[in-house]
Amino acid sequence: MAWFDRAKRDLPWRDLPAGKRDPYRTLVSEAMLQQTQVSRVVEKFRAFIERFPTVEALAAADERDVMARWAGLGYYRRARNLHAAARHVVERCGGTFPSEVEGLLELPGVGRYTAGAIASLAMGRPAPIVDGNVARVMLRVQGRDLDQQAPATTAWAWRQAEAFAAAAGPFAGAANEAMMELGATVCTPGPAPACGACPLATCCEAKRLGTQARIPRPKKAKAPTKRWMAVLAIRDPKGRLLCERRGAEGLWAGLHQPVTLEPEEGAERVRAWLAAPTGACRGVRFARAAAIARQLTHRTLTVEVHEATVTAAAAKRLTRGAIGPPGGQGTGLERRWMMPRALAAAGMSKAHEAALVAAGAG
Repeated sequence: MAWFDRAKRDLPWRDLPAGKRDPYRTLVSEAMLQQTQVSRVVEKFRAFIERFPTVEALAAADERDVMARWAGLGYYRRARNLHAAARHVVERCGGTFPSEVEGLLELPGVGRYTAGAIASLAMGRPAPIVDGNVARVMLRVQGRDLDQQAPATTAWAWRQAEAFAAAAGPFAGAANEAMMELGATVCTPGPAPACGACPLATCCEAKRLGTQARIPRPKKAKAPTKRWMAVLAIRDPKGRLLCERRGAEGLWAGLHQPVTLEPEEGAERVRAWLAAPTGACRGVRFARAAAIARQLTHRTLTVEVHEATVTAAAAKRLTRGAIGPPGGQGTGLERRWMMPRALAAAGMSKAHEAALVAAGAG
């Protein structure tokens, strides 16, 4: 904790000492930090809190507004769970967060780690937390050459965290945060942790044995799945784009986008249709504008961008009729015409932003 006081990063959710923070701000920050870089979260957190300063404000918000403010962080299920958790607190808990882990676990999307973080960082409870950073520090300090992903290792780490939090007592929040910071900035993954700057170096078994580079055992990388999609930048005479909103499940759930075709059977059928469109797009001439690649955590995307400008008469037809090869499955709902700036404000994926830039749509 003394090391943390000297070395901690200045982050906007650390506005008060650990154990005395606003549970709402803590919930928002922890939701955003899941599988997302801190540098990206800092900017989004400030804007999100400015738009939804209290749990009541978030609970009362329209889901589309929430998704728009979350855009760019990825893993959009977190945003829907955060919104649902705020509603739970307001509607079932009278606007007051549960003060114990058991009650916090009833909030949508809140698991053992997030419950422990809120309980210790906001409520001052001696609640344990385990994330990848905490587990790595514990494994190295005790010299445990284990698979970090194995259930037995996870169970062991939680037992250590429980003992750690119990020993810290009323200072568990500060101790937990110091341990997370140590793993994030000093006892980092890979072969070169900064052992010379570590306050636990003198009691670290892995450092004594010289095994810190291989503890924990590296994850087995999964090959990313490949996915192809066609983004249709269709403009009307007013310069508006034909847009839609994605469904509530799956990739980029709930975000807005230009019309997008994602065939399960591959690209050729869609390409053939684009060369001679039928249905609502009959008579529309598409031109291929660009092809871009995007790497997501578990997916490699190939995005082909096709553009067209349509007449006012065709524009009316396109808001209602099916777009794409017969029998194909679209990805969007609630089709409408939007100016590019309005589409960006509504919230869309980075891949679609890149596609529109490639199409010259701004």
